[in-house]
This record gives sequence, structure tokens and C-alpha cells, in this order.
Amino acid sequence: MSGVYLDGGDAIPVTDGPGDILALLGDRSTLARQPAFHVEQARTATDLAVYRGLRRDCFVYEQRLFDGHDRDDRDDDPRTLVLVAKDRSGTVLGGVRLGPVDDGPDLGWWAGGRLVVAPGARGLRGVGAALVRAACARAEADGVLRFEATVQTRNEDLFRQLGWRRVRPVAIAGAPHVLMRWPIGRIAAQTAAAKSALGPLLAGLAPGGAGFVGDDGAPVPGTEVIAACDAIVPSMVERDPEWAGWCSVLVNLNDLAAMGAAPLGLLDALGAPHAAHAARVLAGLKRAAVAYGVPVLGGHTQIGVPAALAVTALGRAAHPVPGGGGEAGHAVRLTADLGGGWRPGYRGRQWDSTTHRRPDELQAMLGAVAAARPAAAKDVSMAGIAGTLGMLAEASGCGAVLDVAAVPRPRSATAGDWLTCFPGFALLTADAPGTPPPPAGPAVSAVCGELTTGRGVGLRWPDGEITEAVTGTVTGMGTA
Repeated sequence: MSGVYLDGGDAIPVTDGPGDILALLGDRSTLARQPAFHVEQARTATDLAVYRGLRRDCFVYEQRLFDGHDRDDRDDDPRTLVLVAKDRSGTVLGGVRLGPVDDGPDLGWWAGGRLVVAPGARGLRGVGAALVRAACARAEADGVLRFEATVQTRNEDLFRQLGWRRVRPVAIAGAPHVLMRWPIGRIAAQTAAAKSALGPLLAGLAPGGAGFVGDDGAPVPGTEVIAACDAIVPSMVERDPEWAGWCSVLVNLNDLAAMGAAPLGLLDALGAPHAAHAARVLAGLKRAAVAYGVPVLGGHTQIGVPAALAVTALGRAAHPVPGGGGEAGHAVRLTADLGGGWRPGYRGRQWDSTTHRRPDELQAMLGAVAAARPAAAKDVSMAGIAGTLGMLAEASGCGAVLDVAAVPRPRSATAGDWLTCFPGFALLTADAPGTPPPPAGPAVSAVCGELTTGRGVGLRWPDGEITEAVTGTVTGMGTA
């Protein structure tokens, strides 16, 4: 039976029959150090029955919290998962369940509960703590952004020691409990990794100029020209050259589109280990340029060097839309193309909505900001939806709240993945409440938050609770 053995916080993948193999090898020292139990997902009716039996014995007969049984609608939800701890013989020592809170679409709000450990396995063996750690890891792996549990007050210290935070006291079955929350820092960590170095690095440069500092493109002084430049991650150029070429066009044209600029042309700078690799990159770049109807004006190609690609896009806008033009009270809108799917090899990180679109569809999306002229706009970058909203808010001197349930999202993407991925085509705009959506062809548009006083980004959930996503500024570049 495969699983993950847990001992004092260390996780070690194992395969079928490790004890038998070690015994055959005569490795007694390794056998002696094997953990006493492991945690795995319960997948058989027998394991589930034993887990529910432990729950009944504990919560009905021992603690008398319930009469007859402790089952509820969460047990019947097919999305609910049960993790069990088993000893070396396969005996279930305890378990915990976790899954979505609401009956509707999974918004990335999960709860853990019904944590139970058999009487003979309690105490110093650490079964309960291991189950809690495993539940946290599984929730985060499934794209959860809010994970909570109602804990009996006597167990609050254990959860605190494991890193959980107290929210407020509650009563369950007439007994005092505490609502606790596991801090999930996925958005903050991803945003910091992508953008936090910009402020110190660019101090004194003021890229974009007054009113456009930190924007997606830069107005060329004295002209209506907007210039944008993006480099593609070298590892992506190396392993997926056609996709890198396509994306080099996509990200630059999105930058122009966010400022309401009509594209004029592209310049590329390409490094490749050999000519065949360069040809693959340029094939993807050319295919995208043709699809978007934008000419490649020139560039530079060098062979015999590590893979690298950067593209500059030129556009025109008489009155460019700034990324920092928002105000507290403005409605935040996401306009995104939900078609397509995860790019192979980049699941959960890069959504490909553009390679299957017709030229007229691509051009309609690129023209959305120019047609609507909102107060502020930014295309969603590698900081993800939540991180990019933090950038728009920072440049506007505001904070922001994002309504998780209102964010347009593909069915096949978890909330955690969608709010942190590169979504292909997606624009965040801010404008006065009631402003009509931009005409964006096949893209879906919805108001899903607002700019506020303060700073950072909070996630607002259907129960009205707001959890932190970005606690402060994103880039450190200040207001535009």
C-alpha cells in the first residue's frame, strides 16, 4: 500500500512492502527507524467504516456531543475527503475529513473536521498532529485559499502549536469550540516572488513617467507612441520554444491593450543554442503575430548562446489609460477569456485561452480598454489576478477587496490556481460603480470587488468574512 509516512513532520514516500524488502536485505537499523504510522486518503469502504466507527465511539458515546450518530451532510458530499492514519499492520488509528464548505461551486473555502484518534493511539504517538498537518497539506495542494476548523477549546493549544490562528469562539452541539484558521500564504508568496524586488531595483528610474510609474507600457514623451517590453523566462524558451514565441507576442500586446493602445509592430531579441531551436521560437512568434495582425518590424538573433527571448511592442494611444487611475470606491472588474485550458506542462500556472481564437476574437479583446476607457486598467501578469489587483491598487494609492464568488473562473481551475496563474488574456479595470462592461468579444466580464482605503488585497467570501491575500504593497514603487 502506497502512502506518505509522517514522523515528527518529515514526509517520506514509500512503496508496497518496504518492510518486507528491508527484512530481506537484513537492514535492521532502517527497520528500527521506520515510523509507527502513515497517513493516506481513505479509499475503501472498510477504512471509511472504521473511521466513522471511531467517530461514533468518541463523539457519541465518549463525549456525548451527539445522540445516536454524528453524521451530517458533509459526509454525503462526494467532494469530501477522509484522511486516515494507519499503523504498520494497516490498522486505522484515526482520521479527519475535509472538503468544501458550500454546496455550490468549490470556491476554495474548505473546512476540516471530525478529527478523531483511537484511545490506544492517543498521547505521545502524534497521530492527531500528523492528521492535522496532512489535512493542511492536502487542502493547499487542492487549491484551497481558506481552510478552517472548529476545535474543542481543550485542543486549541495543539492547533496553535501547529501554526493555526484563532478566529473566534463558537458553540458546536452545545459545547464550547473555537473557530481556527490555517494561514495559507500562497497569493502573498507568489506576489512577493514575482514583484517585490521592483521598487528597490528601479528606485530613481520612475519607469513610465509621471502618472504611469509601474505601468504595463510607457508613453514615449512628445508622441502618442506607447512602448512595452517583456522577456520570457529562459527555461520556458528552452523547453517549449513555440509556446515561448507565442507568449512573447501575447504578453506585450496585452500590455498595450491595458493602456488602450492600438498595436503598431513588434521587435524581437532572440538567443538560441542552435538554428533549429531559433526556428521553433520564431515559428511561434510568427504564428502569433499573424493571428493578432501585428507586423514584426525587426530585431536581433544570436546563435550559439543560451536560450533567451525578449520582445518590444509599439502601439499608439492619444490618451493612454493609466494603471494607477483608480480611487477608493471604484468598482473592480475582471474581463477574462475562460476558453481553452491549461497549457500542457504548466497545469495550474499558465492558462492557454488564445491559441485557438480567431483573429477577430483576439483583436476584439485587445480593443476592450480602448473602447471602454475605464479610470484604471492593468493586464493580469505573472503576479496573478490577486497580485495584479494589488499592483493596480498600489499605483492608485488604495487597497482592494476581491469577491471570490464573483470572479469569473473556468470550471477546470481551482480558486488557488486561477487567482495565481497567468490566465492568457485577462484585464483588471477600476471605474465608477455602474459602468458598463467593456466590449471584449468572447471574454467574460464581471464586477468582482472594489478599491478601498488602506493598502493590500483582501478576499471576501460569501459569509462576509475577509481574509488577507496581500498584506501590503506589491512592488514598493508607490503611487503612479
